[in-house]
Amino acid sequence: MLITHDIDPQQLLRQLYDMEEVEKDQAKEIYRVHRKEGKDLYDACVEGGVREDALLYCIAQAKGMEMIQLDGMTLPDQLIEKIEAHIAHSYRIIPVRMEGNDIVVATSEPDNLAALDDLKFMLGVDSVKAALTSEASINRALQQYYEIVEEDTELDNFVHSYEDEELATGQIGDMEVIDIGDFEGVDMSDATTAADAAPVRKLLNLILLTGVKAKASDVHFEPFEDTFQVRNRIDGVLYEMLPVPKTLAPALVARIKVMSRLDIAERRVPQDGKISVTIGGRNVDLRVSTLPTMFGESVVIRILDRSVVSLDLDKIGMEESSLEYFREVITKPNGIVVVTGPTGSGKTTTLYAALNEANDEAIKIITTEDPVEYEIDGLIQVPIDDEIGKTFANCLRSILRQDPDKILVGEVRDKETAKIAIEASLTGHIVFTTLHTNDAPTAVTRLLDMGLEPFLLSATLETVVAQRLVRTICTNCKAPYHPSEEELLLLGLKPSQVAGQSFYYGKGCEECKNTGYKGRTAIFEIFDINSRMRELILEKASSSKMRAAAERSGMVSLRQAGIQKVFAGVSTIEEIVRETLSAED
Repeated sequence: MLITHDIDPQQLLRQLYDMEEVEKDQAKEIYRVHRKEGKDLYDACVEGGVREDALLYCIAQAKGMEMIQLDGMTLPDQLIEKIEAHIAHSYRIIPVRMEGNDIVVATSEPDNLAALDDLKFMLGVDSVKAALTSEASINRALQQYYEIVEEDTELDNFVHSYEDEELATGQIGDMEVIDIGDFEGVDMSDATTAADAAPVRKLLNLILLTGVKAKASDVHFEPFEDTFQVRNRIDGVLYEMLPVPKTLAPALVARIKVMSRLDIAERRVPQDGKISVTIGGRNVDLRVSTLPTMFGESVVIRILDRSVVSLDLDKIGMEESSLEYFREVITKPNGIVVVTGPTGSGKTTTLYAALNEANDEAIKIITTEDPVEYEIDGLIQVPIDDEIGKTFANCLRSILRQDPDKILVGEVRDKETAKIAIEASLTGHIVFTTLHTNDAPTAVTRLLDMGLEPFLLSATLETVVAQRLVRTICTNCKAPYHPSEEELLLLGLKPSQVAGQSFYYGKGCEECKNTGYKGRTAIFEIFDINSRMRELILEKASSSKMRAAAERSGMVSLRQAGIQKVFAGVSTIEEIVRETLSAED
């Protein structure tokens, strides 16, 4: 898919007008359809009568890349042979020329950066440069230069395409990455038998190893009507890997179920499991979730690799003044500390970092989690198991009889758990927990809505921390730029307010897979429960009233914290707008 959201529509239409490809009224109508009706810029131009060749030329220029006309070109056999047929068809690319040890390929999807990175890895070249062409010309060239690959050969080649020396010598758990077998003789209609076939085991092992190597947080296996897609979530964004042949889907899913000790025969209800593996001499836990869909079972594997997570409070991204306050809070003898935010916002990492710092031989820390994500020496960690009655509430009651000093409750899900947490706080314990709310003040109203007595919550709640994770600019290709007035307005800023302020973005390089981003950091909204906030809790005030009072007391909102990251050159306007809401929203 050709992505155009990073292209200025007015600039593109102005260039087309200067080239006499559109009339003024025609350009205005295209702009209206794009902006008012929300139609993709490329589709709006094509439907508006713009010649595709002219449009692709302008888009290529805007993206800083070359445009290629494949029709009429004669490509030598030695160049075509550099890319195997199954790779050309899977990635929908055509090799155009060699430049030293770099290869230039024609594609209609130049923004599939993960695919270009995979190609570099498979072809053994220094870099893969994308040149833009039309989808129709790609189709014609594929028919001209590459035969349609037979399915069995495609399966075997697909497994080979993942293989390199490092992965081939890797090991998952007690299973060695075995030699490639032949798919012939493997009955793909029998998923149970196919799950233990050598090529299927090899393929899954390599997919998982590739995900860990790329520092992905999740690997998604997604069934559709005609395809089966594998995607890695890296720094919060999904990147597509090489499409898996649809015939392999049942066998791959069955293999995952075997490894995670799930019921292979049960395909009607969701299941959850886990896999413990050893990769590169370190232990990695994989959390497995299956979900039945119209076209088969969707599987998501969460990768819990402590080596890529920093459990140091100094490194989670908190500003100095906020960090000083938070350190004071976690050393208090009693009270409740709530960290809130959506799934995947880094709440657990923040709490682990806090407990890791508070961890000392002189105190006892007990956690109850669903699941236990990272093992920390010195902490007693209890996994939840609802099926046998090990709920948060039941575990918390037992924990209080274990004489702890500090307690972590993975999540407050109901009134019963919240009441026991309050009782723990009132009897001289500090309790850390999480909630799922959009901001910090809303967490208070959520707890009140659970049925907690306002006077008890007012007496025990110490602070609420809301957080989000934002991608950080790649330091290797970081460059200054001047944001447009429209971009500043997205953050609620005026040009006069940022006079003399520097802004940065990532141009895109090999190190960041041409995304401009590498790694993530957290932004925080810290809601201090001071005497005024306790009065408002007793009054059951609305979250908006609490927010207004907190901001008058100096609370920095998530949006403001994000703006500070932009001003510091850590992240971009686009990223902060994507992850936060303004006060008006």
